[in-house]
Amino acid sequence: MAKHIYVIRHCEAKGQSPDASLTEQGFQQAEVLTEFFADKKIDRIITSPFLRAIQTIEPLSKRENINVEIDERLSERILSTSDLPDWYEKLRATFTDMELKFEGGESSNEAMERIVNVVEETFKSESEHTIIASHGNIMTLLLKNYNSDVDFQFWTRLSNPDVFQLSVKDHEVTLERIWE
Repeated sequence: MAKHIYVIRHCEAKGQSPDASLTEQGFQQAEVLTEFFADKKIDRIITSPFLRAIQTIEPLSKRENINVEIDERLSERILSTSDLPDWYEKLRATFTDMELKFEGGESSNEAMERIVNVVEETFKSESEHTIIASHGNIMTLLLKNYNSDVDFQFWTRLSNPDVFQLSVKDHEVTLERIWE
């Protein structure tokens, strides 16, 4: 029996802070996303504690009457606690050197490990069809864990929202982009 996890990057948001809300367009995207999942079976919904991730899946959780589980490990990756004017280049470097860390931040490997743990626990759970709502950088690192071709350029091509399906059958994980 296959198990499926739909990994969702949140809809368009007003900013990057944990309490940044969706934009008006982001709320509309969340409704479209809810329709996208209308014909898909969903057993469980897990989300980042960031407001934009919660707001992305709220319409779906209400329609399906599924409680939303908050998991801190789905929070966006912290690149640094210092202001980095050249953050884009620094982020690019962390995809080449997976151990590279900046002040107060996480390495790519550290961030990848925490989100992969959520996914592996979910695959081992009773749920057959789970939604995970999270963020672009950490989601890219998750997908990189299962497909080594995923890189910085992959991250630059993500949309808000974006949806990937991870499926496991006979201990083999497959990855497919199902929205963009």
